[in-house]
Amino acid sequence: MRGWFDQAVGGLPRQFWLLWAGTLINRLGAFVVIFLAIYLTADRHFSQSQAGLVIGLYGVGGALGTTLGGVLADRWGRKPTMLTAQFGAASLMLTLGFAQHYAQILVATFALGLFTEAVRPAFSAMMVDIVPERDRVRAFSLNYWAINLGFALSAVGAGLAAKVDYLLLFVVDAGTTLVTALICLIFVRETRPLSQGSAGERRPRDSGGMLAVLGDRVFMAYLLVSLGGIAVMMQHMSTLPIAMTAEGLSAATYGWVIAVNGVLIVLGQLFVPRLIGGREPARVLALGSLIIGVGFGLTAFAHASWFFALSVVIWTLGEMIQSPSNATTVAALSPASMRGRYQGLNSLSWSAGTALAPVVGGLTQEHLGNTALWLGCFVVCALVAVGHLVSGPSRQRRMRQLAPVPISGSGPEPGFEPPAPVPAVAEPVADAPTELPRGNVRIS
Repeated sequence: MRGWFDQAVGGLPRQFWLLWAGTLINRLGAFVVIFLAIYLTADRHFSQSQAGLVIGLYGVGGALGTTLGGVLADRWGRKPTMLTAQFGAASLMLTLGFAQHYAQILVATFALGLFTEAVRPAFSAMMVDIVPERDRVRAFSLNYWAINLGFALSAVGAGLAAKVDYLLLFVVDAGTTLVTALICLIFVRETRPLSQGSAGERRPRDSGGMLAVLGDRVFMAYLLVSLGGIAVMMQHMSTLPIAMTAEGLSAATYGWVIAVNGVLIVLGQLFVPRLIGGREPARVLALGSLIIGVGFGLTAFAHASWFFALSVVIWTLGEMIQSPSNATTVAALSPASMRGRYQGLNSLSWSAGTALAPVVGGLTQEHLGNTALWLGCFVVCALVAVGHLVSGPSRQRRMRQLAPVPISGSGPEPGFEPPAPVPAVAEPVADAPTELPRGNVRIS
């Protein structure tokens, strides 16, 4: 166990653990989004359509936030973007909690979505900057584990806080966001990649705008293939509870069935890097997609709670091996000078998939029935798996092209450890390192 623990968490940079701690603290207090619909309808007595509009505006703000956050992370810097988004989100949490009128709530929620989601591209870009390529699967697995652990505990905490006073939801959420911002302000260092100026002066690199990312056919093809898998995964939040209710199962039963997802991730995610480390990402993504498809496809034959729980176990296993591979693939396909934009567009694809899932899934469920819906999910995931295998070679070629080239005259900076040499045979080409040489990262 000690050897496994060392392999799972050992050797990662100190700054990664600061970011990891910030993620866990922030997620432990992520109360508002979980209970926003209940707060609006039960405490503020708004209609379901009014609550839906508020939540929809949060999504619109979040979509804009991920795009803007990605651009700012590259142009302005990772740390300034994160601090602005975190301090702004903490203030807007309290503003929303004290808002009295519906129009105020609409504006505050839209702004909250923008600031909350703007931090994600900068955070992801900074993690790619500081973690050597060989450790990224472990790093993203650990971060994913922290997100799910924090979410599971925050759901319980939010329920207890709501019993005392709904305002407490906003106060605690603002407080944990503020603590995360203070950790970033005091301890986290800037990691934005730099290049040599014409006179030898080092300055921020910027090789293009968002249109350059949209013109990257390899990356856009990856996002398009992944979108189908996201739309399937998000069915657990929209059509799955409806299907279980149709079988005569209660909302409480749905609650414990879906809780299996979080429990399994918390218990097993730290074992995943050892299973998928050193393997070709395209094949791991294809296998994960297929397992997810099998899990959701089996839901077509589920009529009892234990069978629904079994299907959740299966697709959660696919999610666990796919999530870190998704993150490392996006990192490997992102040029160092545009990591923020690439991460922002990746986050935007998740927002699009989350919005698409209930629409397509709901229409299929209503007009074709549950069986067609769940078998259709399996077909979509099978096509996604084929798409990953077919597009894998082009992604490998792109990763070779993005391998760092040392800049002449740039020396190492004190305290920055270079990655260990990657064996030419033991590692697949798809795992080629994407970080800049140590002389090209500013630590301020």
